[in-house]
Amino acid sequence: MKQNRFILFMLLPTLLLISFIILYPTISGVLLSFKNYSVFNFNNIQWVGFENFKEIFEDFFYMDVVWNTIKWIFFSVLFQLIFGFILALLMKEPFKGRGIYAGLVFYPWAISGFAIGLIWSWLLNGQFGVINDILMKIGIINEGINFLSDPSLAMFSVILVNVWYGIPFFAIMILAALQSIPTSLYEAAEIDGAGYFTKLFKITIPYIKPTLINTILLRIIWVMNFPDIIYGMTRGGPAGSTEILSVKMINTVFYESNYSKAAAHGVIIVLILLIYTLMYLKLTSKKEFSI
Repeated sequence: MKQNRFILFMLLPTLLLISFIILYPTISGVLLSFKNYSVFNFNNIQWVGFENFKEIFEDFFYMDVVWNTIKWIFFSVLFQLIFGFILALLMKEPFKGRGIYAGLVFYPWAISGFAIGLIWSWLLNGQFGVINDILMKIGIINEGINFLSDPSLAMFSVILVNVWYGIPFFAIMILAALQSIPTSLYEAAEIDGAGYFTKLFKITIPYIKPTLINTILLRIIWVMNFPDIIYGMTRGGPAGSTEILSVKMINTVFYESNYSKAAAHGVIIVLILLIYTLMYLKLTSKKEFSI
């Protein structure tokens, strides 16, 4: 009993810190979503129940935001996985200068997503962007392309940047899993006459299946709650063509000055992620990881 009290006493600072950083803001945000807190009524804050949620779901353009979010997540994670997997396979075998090359490949992951968004907004600028300048000089185009101001190209552009930014994450995770595969499995497969693709689909992918499932699921959660690149490049524009749920929440604060409605957006995001987490726990059960 005395030992249990000692353990609890030692954990108390950590528990208090977690409560202050996570629990208190979460509870405050949920409570805020049921009020009418905005810049225009600081002195008249009242409980309004589900009014904020009702207003959100009655928004004619809200389904466009949901659809943008689905596209943003699906294409970003899909191509991050594909190119990250290819990069990990290329870096699995040792070669001269691999350490330097790995540092250059993984460098973007160390930079702020918002800073990456700002940099790419300059590179893709329709008037003085470097990308347009290069394409015109090599004769591919005759005039600048409005990558970020054309609604038909804006979502493609931000997804492209997010894919580039997220490839190192998949490469790091998959490379670590690849290096844990016993070489004896490949040697045995070669003795049996297995080719490259046979080894890839019969040994490599089944062996790293748990890592792939965990990485994909976690990355989906991350990308859904990652407005940095979009906000740095387009702020959700033009005409809402790149506005996802997390960007919508930020825009509600800056352009509508409605903190309670923004909190309601946050609650919706948390509920979606909570449901997704339950699916994640089910998919990552031991039965799913059998090889």
